[in-house]
Amino acid sequence: MNPKVDFYFDKTSKWQSELEQLRRIVLDCQLTEELKWGNPCYTFQGKNIVLIHDFKEYCAFLFFKGALLSNADGILIQQSKNVQAARQIRFTNVEEIMEMQTILKAHIYEAIEVEKAGLEVKFKKTEEFLLVEEFQKKLNELPELKTAFEALTPGRQRAYMLHFSSPKQSKTRESRIEKCMPKILDGKGLND
Repeated sequence: MNPKVDFYFDKTSKWQSELEQLRRIVLDCQLTEELKWGNPCYTFQGKNIVLIHDFKEYCAFLFFKGALLSNADGILIQQSKNVQAARQIRFTNVEEIMEMQTILKAHIYEAIEVEKAGLEVKFKKTEEFLLVEEFQKKLNELPELKTAFEALTPGRQRAYMLHFSSPKQSKTRESRIEKCMPKILDGKGLND
């Protein structure tokens, strides 16, 4: 146990007993407990394996390379279609955690083996992300916008592409594009 992480488990939380049980399970697997992104993170030889986090509706294990795990029992969840590597196992009560203890440890040990083997998730290339019609039209109309967008780092390009593609209505997509055009022209990312 890392004392720097204790506050996370000591805070009054709807999920306090569930979080404590998840901590016991993961520490039984001989991982190093660290604090990353404000959450308990468990590592093997410096590599992130699993994170414990809580939300309003559930608490969860987050496996950093969960996409590479077998998931034969079907409990690993992809949080959204845009999440490529990580997978969650969600919990809503301490009893289900206790019942799943053996399965959870098996997933942790499998994740450790993935790290030992040096396996990496194959991420989609920027070109594979959806470029919405409204943005493509703007790029065709404004060569300076196209040049500025292509000069952005791949990560910044993906952030804009995801931001523009998430609304269902064309009007909302167009509004987002209009608002972001000055930042793109200035060479800035969505969150810069």
